[in-house]
Amino acid sequence: MYTFETPIRIHYALTDQMGVVYHGHYAQFYEIGRTEAIRNLGYTYKDVEAMGIIMPVVDLHMKFIQPARYDDIITVRITIQELPLHHKMVFHGEIYIQEKLINTGTATLYLMDAKTMKRVALPDPLMEKLSPFFDTDKS
Repeated sequence: MYTFETPIRIHYALTDQMGVVYHGHYAQFYEIGRTEAIRNLGYTYKDVEAMGIIMPVVDLHMKFIQPARYDDIITVRITIQELPLHHKMVFHGEIYIQEKLINTGTATLYLMDAKTMKRVALPDPLMEKLSPFFDTDKS
């Protein structure tokens, strides 16, 4: 299992008239978390695109537990629970303020060839980086 966390400070423009973070911004928080999780493996989305792979979001679910507010520092935790052996990656997310869970979510992304738009497997360089986080010994 691969897990990565990144902090984000809530700035005023992210809040709505009620003084809480507008619900639509949580998808961006999870995107930031996914981007930084991949960067932590040594690659950027730009690097993945240079390999000829695009990763569109095909499914997104979130559960709102408590709101974040202006100047809170949230922690976005992204977990990949299963090694992506086929054409999709499922990113599990949790957002915390200090130790308190305020949001959960999952995002499913397909791995697709940028030219043909056909689903493909995770590129070997990324598979090599992710594999050590998973017990692949079947004996």
